[in-house]
Amino acid sequence: MNVLAYSTYQAMSDLMRPMRSAATTTRMALAAFAPFAANPYHRALDATCELIEMTGLTHHRPPFGIESVEVDGEPVAVTEQVVKRTPFGSLLRFRKAVAIEQPRVLIVAPMSGHFATLLRGTVRTMLADHDVYITDWHNPRDVPLAAGRFGFDEYVEHVIAFIRRIGPDAHLVAVCQPTVASLAAVSLMAAADDPAQPASMTLMAGPIDCRVNPTAVNQLANSKPIEWFEKNLISTVPFGFAGAQRRVYPGFVQLGAFMSMNLERHLTSFVDMHRERAKGDPSKADAVRAFYKEYFATTDLTAEFYLETVSTVFQQYALPRGELRVRDQLVEPAAIRRTALLTIEGEKDDICAVGQTVAAQDLCSRLRPYMKTHHVQTGVGHYGVFNGRKWEAQIYPRVRAMIQDNEPRAHRAPALADDAHSDRVTLHALLQAEALAHAAVAKASAL
Repeated sequence: MNVLAYSTYQAMSDLMRPMRSAATTTRMALAAFAPFAANPYHRALDATCELIEMTGLTHHRPPFGIESVEVDGEPVAVTEQVVKRTPFGSLLRFRKAVAIEQPRVLIVAPMSGHFATLLRGTVRTMLADHDVYITDWHNPRDVPLAAGRFGFDEYVEHVIAFIRRIGPDAHLVAVCQPTVASLAAVSLMAAADDPAQPASMTLMAGPIDCRVNPTAVNQLANSKPIEWFEKNLISTVPFGFAGAQRRVYPGFVQLGAFMSMNLERHLTSFVDMHRERAKGDPSKADAVRAFYKEYFATTDLTAEFYLETVSTVFQQYALPRGELRVRDQLVEPAAIRRTALLTIEGEKDDICAVGQTVAAQDLCSRLRPYMKTHHVQTGVGHYGVFNGRKWEAQIYPRVRAMIQDNEPRAHRAPALADDAHSDRVTLHALLQAEALAHAAVAKASAL
């Protein structure tokens, strides 16, 4: 990509800003004339202005907006606390004032063109039962060149540093792209016998082994040599930003690539939003707007992180081939012996197909069978694995059970009540019951 491509995009975005502002002002004026809201021409103009208003992207992280959560049926206030910060990311904690100690969970968010707020639903669901932290990655266009590089190795090192900051016996949940880096981080910690190794690791819809059931995304990554990606997709942050002259894979380019994969569906969504707004049904239009407001919040990727990820994960398959190195140290998942593993896949996932994530089970070959669990969720695509009704009702209970089963006994909360989607009886509980039964038999025999 021409180094001026980013500057051209920014110039066009700046030129469109007055038009978007005018559309916003017009909508505000229309809203002031409430008595005329039933007029179809009034509603149609409002709907058209809304489309114009949404033509721009934002490059700033939206707020998580999670102000409270129910714990044991009572509302509890939630505050965001940065507990560790680097130029490229923050370890963000969603602090709650609760009397009981809850399992500490690090959610590792993707660095893939969107902010960590894309996992807002994941965080909100987990907050009731856990002390939740998340990797809140910063937009590279706001990071000065003096901060240095940020590639795959630095990503892994950040995950390790964040786990250590949270402390021993925490739990890790990685969503999509960072499953590879997270597995690498835990492998390196295990090889070093790091006391901060997490008690459990949940890998959700991630490209552990892209050789299995390759998707359109995988095929695209292998359709060109890595030099092509560098030449055609990498640009330079323009002047006027803190990260000026940093080489990046622009977020607007990645967003365009994602939208082109399902362009007809996106166009239909905008047509539906306009129609519902024009006919006076704001609830449906608001739902579409809320989705795209988040979807159009884009962040860049550093050139080194993007290119190294494409090369090592999607082209070389370095991890499943046993060739992945971080700072020249070989990553060996077989070193993991203390961290329980749960892998989750979506039946209809067209980004990370069924079979790609469960590959981690074989790589962690020295992990005892009862410490490894896999789940395929029927009827969901990629985003349905970590957001939506099936995530809340069917997937999350399994994640919660994995964490609870592997929480140190001193920190375990009381057993959760059964419901329509109750957690399975765990192998740990069965083994404990079996041991008690043997003890009872032995005692009876002695008598």
